[in-house]
Amino acid sequence: MDEENELIANRRQKLETLRARGEAPFGRSFEISGTIGEMRDNFAEGETRRAAGRITAHRDMGKSHFLDLRDATGRMQIYVQAKELGPERMEIFGLLDLGDFIGVEGTCFLTKTGEPTLKVQRFEVLAKTLRPLPEKWHGLTDVEARYRQRYLDLVTNERSREIFVQRIAILRETRQFMQARGFLEVETPMLQAVPGGAAAEPFRTHHNALGLDLYLRIAPELYLKRLLVGGFNKVFEVNRNFRNEGISRRHNPEFTMLEAYWAYADFEKMAELVEELICHLAATVIGSLEVQHRDAEGNVTRTINLARPWRRAPYRQLVREAAGADWFDLTSEGRREKCVELGVEINPRMADYEVTQQVFEKLVEEKTFDPCFVTQCPKELVPLAKQNLVDDSLVDVFELIINGQEIGPGYSELNDPLLQRQRLLEQAGEETQNLDEDFLLALEHGMPPAGGVGIGIDRLTMFLTGAQSIRDVILFPLLKPKRD
Repeated sequence: MDEENELIANRRQKLETLRARGEAPFGRSFEISGTIGEMRDNFAEGETRRAAGRITAHRDMGKSHFLDLRDATGRMQIYVQAKELGPERMEIFGLLDLGDFIGVEGTCFLTKTGEPTLKVQRFEVLAKTLRPLPEKWHGLTDVEARYRQRYLDLVTNERSREIFVQRIAILRETRQFMQARGFLEVETPMLQAVPGGAAAEPFRTHHNALGLDLYLRIAPELYLKRLLVGGFNKVFEVNRNFRNEGISRRHNPEFTMLEAYWAYADFEKMAELVEELICHLAATVIGSLEVQHRDAEGNVTRTINLARPWRRAPYRQLVREAAGADWFDLTSEGRREKCVELGVEINPRMADYEVTQQVFEKLVEEKTFDPCFVTQCPKELVPLAKQNLVDDSLVDVFELIINGQEIGPGYSELNDPLLQRQRLLEQAGEETQNLDEDFLLALEHGMPPAGGVGIGIDRLTMFLTGAQSIRDVILFPLLKPKRD
């Protein structure tokens, strides 16, 4: 029998012994005085408190024992003494293991070193664990295991818990920020007959009762704009989107977005809103406008400065700075030859604007770490944005780049139904059945000029927390099934 199986067998034996002694090893409710974090914050010597949590450390001093009791909010030291509990309860205590859940009642006191501690007068077994925690409480060292067994990662990895607590705070503060500025939070369909709002491969499904092929949404944009037509001037949605595309350090097929629309605004007002929002999140959740990224040893590898105002620069200017002042004067073939010199890989099937976009992504986006609003992008990249009045080959948009990746785009939204149909036809190519005719019908009833923005919450959380992979900020990222 290997060591792990032996440990499991030993715990099962303890379980049976607990039952034989009349204990309920999977106990019922236990009234507590508050979370462990709250108990530490409101600690008062001499007062009686009730706490519950998981045993994460045990220091055996013979007739006295010090244990760590932990929940998601923190750790509390508890003190167990044989003469206080008596021999019968100490026998039950001896059947406990690291990882077990217990409830305790006792008196608060400070140790000689000033550690807040609860002297236990009674305890109850709340849940007996049948498997040991990984690495004797030092955490999961296998990265994939951290994602597959997130519950163990959260139990053993304080940094992981901190990241997800910060993600929760980011979502909470985002909602409060938007609502305080008059935006209404709405919900739009996740199952759509026509996937729209972005150029992406959707997930397909089928509704049996209606005999209808449907798609998981790739974006909520076209439904949120219907609400502008309906008279809601400020709307937002924190939504889950799905795209049947690749998985990488920055991509997960299921992801979270903030998408918002503001009637009578434009892309410049949306940029101001986004700048204010992200600075608010950094100040309230992270505690600073200087966001530090660290390596595994805790050394600072990069500091991102969010001090306002943020840089704004036209797309073509940034491409010229990276690829040469003559980039847009070259022929299509000349640009492809220049890519070889620049070390930018391109595909022969790429359209000319896609070649330029590849240069932008590799030489501008991936090398930009402090915030930059990239403005005046080619219209081919953004078919739902309003054309620029001076140069109709451009559209009035921004792409916000932070930490070498796009955090979100913002538009002056296209509200001309005839031009919108033309743009969508150009995007659809021969697949004209993919046009959302209901959306186009809504536009013909009149949509006010508006600004819109989408922010990737996962990527935003990555840069604010310093996480290295999108899987580190999604509780349960998509993984290939584990093979035995």
